[in-house]
This record gives sequence, C-alpha cells and structure tokens, in this order.
Amino acid sequence: MPRSKPVAIDIPSIGVHSSLLSLGVNADNTVQVPSGPGYDQAGWYRFSPTPGSLGPAVILGHVSGPRGSSVFFELGRLRPDDRVKVARRDGSVAIFEVTLVRRYPKHRFPSELVYGNTDHPALRLITCGGLFDSTTGHCVDNVVVFASLVGSQ
Repeated sequence: MPRSKPVAIDIPSIGVHSSLLSLGVNADNTVQVPSGPGYDQAGWYRFSPTPGSLGPAVILGHVSGPRGSSVFFELGRLRPDDRVKVARRDGSVAIFEVTLVRRYPKHRFPSELVYGNTDHPALRLITCGGLFDSTTGHCVDNVVVFASLVGSQ
C-alpha cells in the first residue's frame, strides 16, 4: 500500500477502538508513549513505516493508567489469526493478521526483531506486561504482538 499516515486502530477480538496519536522519540532516544490527555489512546511511532507499507509499522499503548485499564489492557490475549484493522488518512484500511504474541523482559528487549526491516508489510503492537515493579513504577516486561498485512479495504 502507498504511504499514508494511520488515524485509528480497531481490534475487534479485544474491544479496542482508538484514534492514533503520532509518537516520536524522547531526549534519551527511547520511543515516546502516549501521555497527557492522550494517555489512554494508542499511538503510531512516526519513524516506523506507515501501516500497510513495506516494513514494521509500530503502534504503542498503555496497559493501565491513573484511571485503571487503558487501551492495550487486553493486548496479551490476542492469538494467531486475530485481525487488526488500521484506518489510514487516505481513507483506506490496512488489515493485519496476528502471527505471534510474545512477552520480553524490558532489559532484554529484542529491538532488531521488533523494529528491524521486514520483507513484507508488518505491524508491531507494544504495551507493558508482567509484574509491576513498585520501585521503578513500571512493569518489568513488554508484550509485543507481531502481525502481517493480509488485505485492505
């Protein structure tokens, strides 16, 4: 699919319907996560490919927040063959099929596997997971959903 910025994500099997923020990088070179008024929305990492174009488009969201469950609370429940739809600014929808769901310790996050080039249009959905570390205020793991483009509308 030609490049077109994503505007919304829909994951029917876990009840996710969210408009998408545009995320960049923090001063320490880590990927930004949704914050402020958009905390409970998902966000597209704008330095990744657009969903449907060649390579791994990356969308991030929180599992929980100050008001309880957040947009990706149920992300770890996705299974192979579940569908993810990403609406794009040009009016098209990229349709992805989940191929793999994994949890990785944050201190051993597989950056190349998640952000590295692919030979097909791919999608990576990322949130926190695992135990909550009260000393850092963060979960110790990340949940990563891997998906591949299977169609468009």
